[in-house]
Amino acid sequence: MAGITTDAWMLDQGPARQAAAKPEPARLRRGPFSFSNITEDEVLAEPIYGCWEANMAHALERAPIDVCRHRGEAEVVIGNAGVVRILQVGEAVKTVNPGDLCIVFCNGIWDRFGYPEKILAYDAPQTMGVLAKRIKLHSRQVIAIPHKTRHSLQQWAAFSLRYITAWANWKQAYGCWRLQTDEAQEQRPIVWGWGGGVSLAELSLAKWFGCEAAMISSDEKRLGKISRMGITPIDRRQFINLEFDERRYAADKEYQQAYLAAEEVFLNLVQQKTGGAGVSIFADYIGAPVWRATLKALSRRGVITTAGWKAGMKLSTVRAIECMSWHTHVHTHYARYSEGVEAMHFAEEKGWLPPLAGEEYGWDYIPQLAEDYAGRRLSTYFPIFQVNPL
Repeated sequence: MAGITTDAWMLDQGPARQAAAKPEPARLRRGPFSFSNITEDEVLAEPIYGCWEANMAHALERAPIDVCRHRGEAEVVIGNAGVVRILQVGEAVKTVNPGDLCIVFCNGIWDRFGYPEKILAYDAPQTMGVLAKRIKLHSRQVIAIPHKTRHSLQQWAAFSLRYITAWANWKQAYGCWRLQTDEAQEQRPIVWGWGGGVSLAELSLAKWFGCEAAMISSDEKRLGKISRMGITPIDRRQFINLEFDERRYAADKEYQQAYLAAEEVFLNLVQQKTGGAGVSIFADYIGAPVWRATLKALSRRGVITTAGWKAGMKLSTVRAIECMSWHTHVHTHYARYSEGVEAMHFAEEKGWLPPLAGEEYGWDYIPQLAEDYAGRRLSTYFPIFQVNPL
């Protein structure tokens, strides 16, 4: 059967012996990658720009899963945020046309209501991402960019995963908070965030909804960027030892004391900044190291919300305290197609897109980008790379 072969950066399946042990991080391998011709519901596209995402780093770390082994495939092309140009469309495709510039919408496999079950170019089998010169996608995995957009393609590339994730998560979290809080009781919800690009997107969206927003970071350049966006910057270096490890906390008295001191500084700062009210909605994209402190920082009837994790998936709570505090825990996973369209319309109209600055990585330097991201040598929340010329 005829197919298509293209130049790609690929992730190879790890050794079987690593499945039960701590895996060695993978390195991307460049070479020819082949895939079948498009079907009636698919499009053939050429990526223009991509944005490096946390899930790509997880894939290279083979944590929490070896993506290739999980999918039963020897090699996988990752990369699920970007802008593509449509080259060819299947007979049944009505939403886009050849020549259109589109964002990648990375819902890989969805349920009957459209909610994502698996993510494109990550755990969804037989899907591919933007680390290839040519790719094929389902027609519901691309959304056309407005023809006369006021915004750059690099911004749309960075928008495609993080900002759409933020849109769907905020919609749920804000709705939950409003369900149990009359507007007359609290006019301006207080919204804080841990994490990176999704948190920044969600906090900037919260501002559009009239909320007081604050974001935590330990990077000087990021703190400046947060401030310029009208979000209150919170310097994490004030409580740098706020990294909770349950086993170490129980066994190491010195560590326990250092953690408790950091937690006290953090919670006192929360009380100071919120006038004693606590945080109304806390977006936590970090996970276990900050979970305990985040729950303590929430107001009564507060909402803790996330659509991912960076450090530690397994969490514990005291259900009685959460119940008595009327805390709501929101978990989402990317977005439905309709929410992607909503988010794009809002972004084009309001200018709600990532602020970009800094160098772009060329096609030949993708492995260097992966290393720089893993080594935390990037101050940008949105690392952009180019695949094909515009």
